[in-house]
Amino acid sequence: MLRLRLKLKKLQLNNFTTMQINNLKRKTKNRKTELVGRGGKRGKTCGKGQKGQNSRAGRKKRPEMRERIKKIPKLRGYAFKGIHKDYVWPVNLNQLESNFKAGSKVNPAVIASLGLAEVYKGKNPVVKILATGELTKKLEISGCLVSASAKEKIEKVGGSVK
Repeated sequence: MLRLRLKLKKLQLNNFTTMQINNLKRKTKNRKTELVGRGGKRGKTCGKGQKGQNSRAGRKKRPEMRERIKKIPKLRGYAFKGIHKDYVWPVNLNQLESNFKAGSKVNPAVIASLGLAEVYKGKNPVVKILATGELTKKLEISGCLVSASAKEKIEKVGGSVK
């Protein structure tokens, strides 16, 4: 017994102690269990509120926006190009009066180049000439839609509509 004590003291002097069960430590800390109940994280209703469709097991509730989208009818047809139809650009006689010289030719390409109508996807715009305003110049109009009263005013001045 005495020998054993002497050996232990020698070992302790060398900063070495024997392995004992009360000195053992885990490599990783113990994982805490989730708290349950009023003070815990996922107690009682498990974060789902109270009652109703949303709190039931296996709830599958469709998103509200999807419900609205599903009610819109599909656009049918091969290679549907979209909802943009050919927009008809209105051009009044007073605009023609201020932008063109007497005897000049008027067509959708020229009207688009002056900025009175816009080119869409590289195509000339559909233009309709309306009778708002007065015209004093003789113009040659081609490739445009013309209202009846505008046609009458253009021909009265000596212009032509093709």
